[in-house]
Amino acid sequence: MTSGPNELKAALQRLIDGNDSEADRDAVRAALNTEVLVTGERAVAISGNASDAIIITGDQNIVISDAAAVLKALAPTRLHEVPRPPADFTGREDELKELLSSIEIGGVTISGLQGMGGIGKTALAFKLVELLKPRYPNAQFFLDLKGASAQPLTVAEALAHVVRAYHPAAKLPDSESELHGLYLSVLDGQRALLLMDNAANAGQVEPLIPPVGCLLLVTSRQHFTVPGLAAKNLDTLSAADARKLLLTIAPRIETHADEIAALCGYLPLALRLAAAAMVKYRNLSPADYVRRLQDRQQRLQLIDASLSLSYELLSEELRERWRWLAVFPDTFAGDAAAEVWEVEVDHAKYILGELMAASLVEWNETSGRYRLHDLARLFANAKLSAEERAVGQKRFARHYEEVLTAANKLYKEGGEALIRGLALFDLEWGNIQAGHAWVEAQADTAEADVVRLGMTYPNAGAYVLHLRQHSRERIRWLKIALDAAQQLKDRRCEGNRLCNLGLAYADLGETRRAIQFYEQQWAIVREISDRRGEGNALWYMSLALDQLGERAQAIQHAEQALTIYEQIEDPKATRVRAKLAEWREQENCR
Repeated sequence: MTSGPNELKAALQRLIDGNDSEADRDAVRAALNTEVLVTGERAVAISGNASDAIIITGDQNIVISDAAAVLKALAPTRLHEVPRPPADFTGREDELKELLSSIEIGGVTISGLQGMGGIGKTALAFKLVELLKPRYPNAQFFLDLKGASAQPLTVAEALAHVVRAYHPAAKLPDSESELHGLYLSVLDGQRALLLMDNAANAGQVEPLIPPVGCLLLVTSRQHFTVPGLAAKNLDTLSAADARKLLLTIAPRIETHADEIAALCGYLPLALRLAAAAMVKYRNLSPADYVRRLQDRQQRLQLIDASLSLSYELLSEELRERWRWLAVFPDTFAGDAAAEVWEVEVDHAKYILGELMAASLVEWNETSGRYRLHDLARLFANAKLSAEERAVGQKRFARHYEEVLTAANKLYKEGGEALIRGLALFDLEWGNIQAGHAWVEAQADTAEADVVRLGMTYPNAGAYVLHLRQHSRERIRWLKIALDAAQQLKDRRCEGNRLCNLGLAYADLGETRRAIQFYEQQWAIVREISDRRGEGNALWYMSLALDQLGERAQAIQHAEQALTIYEQIEDPKATRVRAKLAEWREQENCR
């Protein structure tokens, strides 16, 4: 255990270098818990920079700039994400034998399962991972590529998901080529298995091919080829396996099993809906289920017919609750459903349990998250009225702005809370994006509370968005927020968004454009007597001017900023004072 600031600094350096010991990690955790080592908001108060790690000495504090690297070794990682297969997984022995054989004998790096929706590709992939897990002990990743949706994941998002498992607090590059290099680097030498579910096309998959020693499993409704792909086209279950699955879940089907299996087209999704109905509704006989399913199949396609009957068997309240879940494009937590339904969390979980019993909602025990199968989501969305959809999406957007706020707050606390904040953000990022996209689509609305959401979304997650969001996307969000602030005539917020736009353009190296936004901000904050805002505008302008080689003007602006910061006792005064001393020393040496 370290005993002083210098020993703690050495332990931190070993963490950064990657040659730390368990004693080093214990020492850093203890220092974080006792606030001898601080990050986040405490670091801002001392150095003006949330990303710093600072050892408090009582005399001259020790500042370590790479807080992300320091915390990486302490962070919980997402290295084992793949859920267990369904407890009632049935059949597919031949397919499993063929897949395992190709992987074992052929040294396959990428293996694919292709077939129609509802045919059981993902469940089979989970079973395959369970069997292969001992051979790939370092990591088992799982990611839904959303290939059947209107907005599949980008290659960059998929690459980042894996890289962040190893570097959870790092700010990753915007460039896909740089991300690809990091992806290959973190997997190099690993025995890792990557399950990429629901791929859109070869272009989405090919950049994800891992180094030798790893295995990429891909499921897709589309048929495509990529170099080295050992593809397996998945068919429906055999009649015997379909019968077995029905009777495993609902033994009372008895002599009607073959008839129901045939009506379900031997598709696992339709079979589960049928069996779940038999378990849930004891007053529904197998013969009645057959009759009602036959009636719907005269009007609807196979899966829609099964979903339609399961939907109509629900109570009116449960039908309404299930329809509203169509607003979730991604997995979700029970409290999110409670917010959309405007009920207590315990009651929401009860409702979700009822819908799970009908096989209309899926539950991932590993992540503790719910989801609708994408075919079920499309069906539920078609049942939503325009009014229900508008109200549900508004509640959804409001909730995920609150989630973004919570993630940002944790990040600002620093220490291990920082990692929890990033984990929450990463988990909910798809839903946060969907919430903001809905707000953006309401740009012409007259509803002030919706416009205000457009204004507040970027600021709600200022720190985590700066770390996670692509610079151009961040600028787009900020411009939406700026328009909203102007629409609401909120001058203080308008000035803040102009400042943030300046910082975003500065990050991109577009320094002169950044200065234009700082100047607009400066005019507004002077008008409304916002002294802190005025100091910020002058300080950021000074940094930008220095980047352009205009040192004299930079010093002049920094001196004005320092005067303001000292008057209002802003902690950034320490940083400005140090920068001015550095610039003046450099000028004297010329």
